[in-house]
Amino acid sequence: MATFPNELDYQLRRFKADNRKFIKYIPWGIGILLLLIVMGTCWFIVGPQERAVVLRFGKYNRTADSGLHFKLPLGIESAEKVDVMQQRKAEFGFRTAKAGVRTEYADRNFDEESLMLTGDLNVADVEWVTQYRITEPRNFLFNVRDVESTFRLMNEAILREIIGDRTINEILTIGRSEIELVAKEQLQQLSNRYDMGLSIDQVILQDVSPPEPVRPAFNAVNQAQQQKETMINQAKQEYNKVIPKARGDASRT
Repeated sequence: MATFPNELDYQLRRFKADNRKFIKYIPWGIGILLLLIVMGTCWFIVGPQERAVVLRFGKYNRTADSGLHFKLPLGIESAEKVDVMQQRKAEFGFRTAKAGVRTEYADRNFDEESLMLTGDLNVADVEWVTQYRITEPRNFLFNVRDVESTFRLMNEAILREIIGDRTINEILTIGRSEIELVAKEQLQQLSNRYDMGLSIDQVILQDVSPPEPVRPAFNAVNQAQQQKETMINQAKQEYNKVIPKARGDASRT
């Protein structure tokens, strides 16, 4: 039996001799593993509520509907999925910290969003929510830079313009429904003009009130006006009771 310089060299030669057939298949195994990895990057699944925007070398190529789809491997093509069924919302003047039976709101002050000047030079504190959906994923992702920030600025600009054309009493009472409708229409028109790929579901005025420092005085004025209206109505009722009767008595006499 041949002698070797050391025991390690002997064990290495013995291992190679015993596993020669196995070793020659290692490159095949590595090749198959790499092939499986490459094949795994060729497919992607789009959920039933999603659409996928496929990019080739970072440039838009196509939009894929729900289901199983093929794409070029190794990063040549990538897919960005967008939920087109989810109703999203943007909050202004407040933020929901935790939704639930007892909704919790953030403590931060958002007066820079909510304080607006009315047409009769009063100041209103307006809190609202805009609900919308993504209808065109390609436009939403690529037509406008920082689309969510732009959308918020559009909301503020439109609401300030509408509030600025109305009196404080309109905003607080009978004009709220009209404001919501006009805001929705104008916001949709502006979104279409910029090709943002959005559909506006509704604009909801959550709370409209005078600013906090003047709220007690404003409420006192409103209460006095309500009392005035109440007294006028009562006087008209008494008038309608007494005067027609007196005229009837006079006619009979």
